[in-house]
Amino acid sequence: MTNGTVDISPRTAARIAGVGYLVIIIAGLFAEFFVRSELIVRGNAAATAGNIIASEGLFRVGIAADTVMLVFDILVALALYVLLRPVNKDIALLAAFFRLVHAAVSGVNLLNMLFVLPLLGQTGYPVAFDPSQLHALALLFLNAHNYGYLIGLVFFGIHCLILGYLILKAGFIPKILGILMILASAGYLIDSFANFLLINYADYAAVFLAIVAVPAITAELSFCLWLLFQGGKVRP
Repeated sequence: MTNGTVDISPRTAARIAGVGYLVIIIAGLFAEFFVRSELIVRGNAAATAGNIIASEGLFRVGIAADTVMLVFDILVALALYVLLRPVNKDIALLAAFFRLVHAAVSGVNLLNMLFVLPLLGQTGYPVAFDPSQLHALALLFLNAHNYGYLIGLVFFGIHCLILGYLILKAGFIPKILGILMILASAGYLIDSFANFLLINYADYAAVFLAIVAVPAITAELSFCLWLLFQGGKVRP
C-alpha cells in the first residue's frame, strides 16, 4: 500500500480474472443456451409468449444471470488491465475500455428483456391491447435485445482482438492463447455484422453459430483455465 492506494499483484489479478471469467462463461452460456434458446421461438410471437408465461421464473433467472455476468465483466476488465499493463499500458487500457463499453451496452440492453415481463404478466396492458398485440410487442422487445446483444459483441470482439495481441506480446502467457483469442474476435465480429447485413441470415444461422461459438468457447475457456491454474505463477 502506497499513498493510500492498494497495488494488485499480477498473481492476484490473474486469479481474479480467472474466477471472473469462469463466472462469466457459466452465466453467459446458461442465459443464452438454457434460457433464451429454450424460450424464444424465432418469428413465432404466440409460442414465445406461451413459453415465457409458462416459465417466467426461468426467464427471470436468465436476466439475473446476464446481470451477474456484466458485474464480473467489470472485475475482469480491471484484473486483465493490471495483468497486461507491463506489456503495454496504453493498449491494455484500450482493451479494458472496449470491455467496459460492451458491459455498458449490454446492461442497458437488458431493459428490453425486462419490458417483456409486464407485457405478458398480470398488468393493465391487456386492457389496451389484445393478446396477439401483446405477444407481438413482447417479441419486438426480444428482437431488440438480440440486436443490442450483437452491438455489444462488436465491442467485445474488438476487446478480444486487442487482448489477443497483448497475449502474443506478453511472453509470459502461451502464444496459442493469443491466437485463439484473435480467432474468437473474428467469430464475434463476423457473426454480428452478418446479422446486420444479411437479409437471409436465418438461412445460415447454424453456420454462423458454429463460427462464433467454437472459437469463442475454446479461447475463453482455455484462457480462463490458464488464469486459474497457471496465472498465479506469472512473472511479467
